[in-house]
Amino acid sequence: MRRLAAVLLMFALSGCGADDVLPAPEAIASPPPAEQVPHRGVALSCGQTRVGLPAMPEGLTRAGSFGRLGSLTRPLEVKGVIWRREDEQLYVGVVCGARTAEEFVTLVARSSLTAYKGMPALRWNTRTGVRNFMWLERPGTAIYIAATPGLAAQIKYVAARVALNQTP
Repeated sequence: MRRLAAVLLMFALSGCGADDVLPAPEAIASPPPAEQVPHRGVALSCGQTRVGLPAMPEGLTRAGSFGRLGSLTRPLEVKGVIWRREDEQLYVGVVCGARTAEEFVTLVARSSLTAYKGMPALRWNTRTGVRNFMWLERPGTAIYIAATPGLAAQIKYVAARVALNQTP
């Protein structure tokens, strides 16, 4: 008797729109969309100088860090963060050690000397197409920004938003 009641109940529910009560299979399988969390800036330092790097533009995810620049003519302390969008990368960091403008302008062979905010700056491209920009913000602290061609326009965006703090 119980079996017959269960079978009748099953047929009755399937004919009466019981499908509307249960969630659709595709609703169960797909999780809700993840919320985009805004990127926060990063702080790096050279001695007593703390460099506040801005929040990166939308669509970039943090992809690691770096501690060396192959373009430098001599070993200096380098600290940086890599950001990525698909195959494109943006590098932002500090180069510690160049105390004078004369020292700074000799750091990268085959670079173009220019100025940024009244400070000496260097521009150069690598064999792999990475566009590099670095300026001496204050004695001992240079800001370095580089990007693959697809993100090269972001160099100006990031450079305009760098903030320095002198720690006691």
